[in-house]
Amino acid sequence: MKLQCDVEVVNRMLPSFGMKSRGKGTRAVLSIGKHLDKTSQRSNIYMMICTSKDRTGSKYKLKDNIEKFFTWFVEEGKATVRLKEPAVDICLSKADANSLKSFLSAARLADRGSVTSSLPLSTLTPVRARDVEQPKKKLTIVSKKDYPITSNFPYSLEQLQVSYCKLSRMDMRMLSLKALRKLDLSNNHIKKLPATIGDLGCLSELVLHNNHLEAFSEALCLSTLQRTLQILDLSQNRLRWLPPQFCQLKELVNLKLDDNELTCLPFRVGRLSKLRFLSAAHNQLAALPSDFRRLSLENLDLFGNPFVQPNPLDHTMKLTFPLPLQEMASRAVADLRLPYGPHLIPGHLCRDLEVAKACDCGRVCVNFFIKTAVSMNLHQVSHTVVLVDDMGGTDAPVQQHFCSLSCYSQFLDNSLQRGIR
Repeated sequence: MKLQCDVEVVNRMLPSFGMKSRGKGTRAVLSIGKHLDKTSQRSNIYMMICTSKDRTGSKYKLKDNIEKFFTWFVEEGKATVRLKEPAVDICLSKADANSLKSFLSAARLADRGSVTSSLPLSTLTPVRARDVEQPKKKLTIVSKKDYPITSNFPYSLEQLQVSYCKLSRMDMRMLSLKALRKLDLSNNHIKKLPATIGDLGCLSELVLHNNHLEAFSEALCLSTLQRTLQILDLSQNRLRWLPPQFCQLKELVNLKLDDNELTCLPFRVGRLSKLRFLSAAHNQLAALPSDFRRLSLENLDLFGNPFVQPNPLDHTMKLTFPLPLQEMASRAVADLRLPYGPHLIPGHLCRDLEVAKACDCGRVCVNFFIKTAVSMNLHQVSHTVVLVDDMGGTDAPVQQHFCSLSCYSQFLDNSLQRGIR
């Protein structure tokens, strides 16, 4: 029975001599096994602690020698074993919670003297140097020949880069790296991401630059990535659209969408209130969503998109008279901010309300509206703007929706008056 963790052995007599413990653990391997007692010439059960400086290990007898277990924080990988003789506390931290529980159970059995019948143990032996190395936190693989086939990724990794390995899919072994904060899979051939990537509960940076991605799934947008993901690089892929749920990734600070095939940005992009850096150069954007006005950016790059020069008289008419009852009811729900969900109304109505449009008058329209585009200087939403076109302009068309003919007419009158002035 072995356990890898940080260990500090604290002598309880130190305070008597006016001394304090260091309060800092050392990486070690703990083992529970048999050891021949030279005094009695009997084989007893011991706990052995091996570190990089002492690979032969320090041994502590377990039978009838454990005074108390402290396990309040065992779910966090922390515990303390208090021994009677010598008078020390063995403080464990940074352990895998499940492995720690199993190790403590074995220690309890050893203390009661029943471990030999319940759990077969081997003779204690010194550990290898690699077993007591500090846990590896960063790994970079940039060649297919270096890719691990027979061995697993170190469980302690916080940063992993796997590039130029011609991966066609994400290796599922990566999903067990629960401490992972940055995952860089750039320059591969990945076409689809597994929804379970959202199980990486610490992931704050995801780099997928230069792959073959054709979609970013709704499941990913609704996973724990909502609470953790801050940097997302989807540049140089084959994305044509992003789902409305994409704007649930509200912790995003830096988003790269360059060199894709996007014809529009997510309708509710303004919900990304923490977004500060946005680049979507060299896509197929003809106009920006109306919600774009709500952004507050530091840097914006939209160069190389086929933006259409807006003309207020060019419009799309999606109004009928009178309005259908469903449209009127949906508008009322949105205007009055009534709670809704799939447990209250059909799912397709929920999806309609998720992309409801705001009219200039403050009211909402859902599926029936008049749509046009207006020009907006991008400095209104970003401190720094990369030139939108070769002429040095920083204006781009933004969609505008109107809930009625009267609202659209008033907009045209105001546009005409500004033109005359």
